[in-house]
Amino acid sequence: MDLEVWKVIALIMAGLAGGAINVLAGGGSVITVPVMIFLGLPEPIANGTNRLPILVQNISACATYLRHGVPRIGMIFSLSLCAIPGAVVGATVGVKIPTETFNLMLAGIMGLVLLMMLRSGGTDTDVDAADISQRRLIWGHVLMVLAGFWGGFIQIGMGFVLLPILNRVLGLDLVTANIHKVFIILCYTLAALMVFGSQLELLWWVGAIMAIGNALGGWLGARLTLAGGEGLIRKVVVFAIAVMIVKLVWFP
Repeated sequence: MDLEVWKVIALIMAGLAGGAINVLAGGGSVITVPVMIFLGLPEPIANGTNRLPILVQNISACATYLRHGVPRIGMIFSLSLCAIPGAVVGATVGVKIPTETFNLMLAGIMGLVLLMMLRSGGTDTDVDAADISQRRLIWGHVLMVLAGFWGGFIQIGMGFVLLPILNRVLGLDLVTANIHKVFIILCYTLAALMVFGSQLELLWWVGAIMAIGNALGGWLGARLTLAGGEGLIRKVVVFAIAVMIVKLVWFP
């Protein structure tokens, strides 16, 4: 694929928007994957290549969070260990199945997540680590395996899958949940990228160009998370989910 100047700019700008949205809420791959397909990448290649800018964006966001302190790093580690096996299996399946066939299913999942976010009402408060029941911890880690599968398979909407698990199941406030989300995605994306890279001829240089924008977007999203807090995240998540459902159902 020949990259003219306008295509390079389009990749960087798509990465910037997608990276910021992914870190702040989720659904940024709805921008980045279609842009790569529009520029000529086959869908499975775009799905796999998209993992490189996602990896870079989360490295950028994690570096920002580390400078400001990361809450409950032990829980991040255990949840990431659960997500990685699911992501490996999901990526193995994702290599073979076109992503467009799952648009309606994804829209249904997003609808359920939107209802959960709206029903949560006001701001959920973070519970102390000692107050998280054993049942919550077990369910959170089991669901993380399934979430990892989806992330490895298609990635689109992954933030909307992780946030309810971290916020509603494990009881973390949305700011802490968003920080955990970024670290978990970083860990399993590395595993998924290795699977895609071993089975498909990914366009690494296309992903590297888009990753420039994603890195900037990841930094911006992390800064907005720390500055805007829970109220901003909730508004962005609800808006992004609604837009994503409309796109999947009426503009596949």
